[in-house]
Amino acid sequence: MRRRIPLLFVVALLSLTTASAQQPVFRGRGDAVRVFVTATDRDGRIVPTLAKEDFEIRDDGKPQPITLFDNTPQPIRLIVLLDVSGSMQGNLPLLRSASEQLFARLQPEDLARVGSFGRTVTISPEFTHDIRALREAIPQVIEPDAPTPLWRAVDEAMTAFGDASDLRRVILVLSDGKDTGSTGPASFGKKIASQGEVIDRARTDNVMVYAVGMRSRQQHTAPGAGMAGLQAALLADLPDPGLARVAEETGGGYTEIRYGEDLVSAFGAVADELHSQYLLGFAPPKRDGKVHKIEVKTPQKPLKVRGQRSYVAPDNRQ
Repeated sequence: MRRRIPLLFVVALLSLTTASAQQPVFRGRGDAVRVFVTATDRDGRIVPTLAKEDFEIRDDGKPQPITLFDNTPQPIRLIVLLDVSGSMQGNLPLLRSASEQLFARLQPEDLARVGSFGRTVTISPEFTHDIRALREAIPQVIEPDAPTPLWRAVDEAMTAFGDASDLRRVILVLSDGKDTGSTGPASFGKKIASQGEVIDRARTDNVMVYAVGMRSRQQHTAPGAGMAGLQAALLADLPDPGLARVAEETGGGYTEIRYGEDLVSAFGAVADELHSQYLLGFAPPKRDGKVHKIEVKTPQKPLKVRGQRSYVAPDNRQ
């Protein structure tokens, strides 16, 4: 006796098949190491049309099967972190226009907060998609002698993400100066973070850092004598060199602009890139609780692929 398959079941099965064809997504085990990557051509243009077979992932130099692939835009939790140290005086209109350009490009499922760092580190109270609330969180004043507690600000921004979430955690930080540590009464009792500690925590917490370095227009005193004094003068208006390394290690991007260049375009480009990334995943070959290096390539295509460079493996030895 032959059983009849209910019509409702057939319709549901066809619907699932159609949906799978429309979404180029391959998902494997839920404990996969997730890596968000950006692929660009030799001219720096984003390449959004690659397939799973175009990528190769290596863990400590050894190729790994890709168990997760998704090239559809992934929701993000974004913290925009703005430098309001004294050297940024006069830049508030620029900060506002650039931030608003970024907010306008957020997708419906994206959530954001606004932070600033100078005399204090301040981060708006909650993640939201309300553009008006995000605009109101942009700083209104810049104190002339405010310091640049850069790494403490990034560290506090990572804390602001709260509990673990499947959404991507991204920090976009803009700064025109070098980290001055934590100084002043407002910093008393606060944790002092270093660049290395920020990289380690970003690796553990799965946070991607994008950075825009702006050359300061602050007036400097006359350089000292000799080559050392001249070199110090040339480097005085450069942003903290650690910004590029933090972005590189965490899979984000780094852009450096001169005063007067288009910060609006730089912020907009970050939003476009975040919505054009690939999500790749693989099962960790070792569960030893140690740091492992990640390398992602497109062996058959001459492309530049940027993603996080390391991860902490789960620890099953306990």
